[in-house]
Amino acid sequence: EVQLVESGGGLVQAGGSLRLSCAASGFTFSDYAVGWFRQAPGKEREGVACISKREGATYYADSVKGRFTISSDNAKSTVYLQMNSLRPEDTAIYYCAASGNYYFSHRPESYGYWGQGTQVTVSS
Repeated sequence: EVQLVESGGGLVQAGGSLRLSCAASGFTFSDYAVGWFRQAPGKEREGVACISKREGATYYADSVKGRFTISSDNAKSTVYLQMNSLRPEDTAIYYCAASGNYYFSHRPESYGYWGQGTQVTVSS
């Protein structure tokens, strides 16, 4: 059974940092793309940052380039999202997801396995 468990969300002031972690189990971690997505109230879920060790590829949404960094530790089957220079507009529920296939994409519909989400709130 594939499981993804996020941690590290919370409340932070604008300009601050947070690091999200996602512990994965139930699949060969290096086989699939893994990504971070977010959904703010009234908005669609969007890809924030994705990584594929298999493809050697990463993706960042334009809104987070230069501020967020995605990384993964295959030995721990864990993917991280380091978020710096946070802004109020980064406030959302952040989800970790694994694709479940061998194609690299940043589109939420391409990801078959999802964590429960963790709330990130950035105050101004």
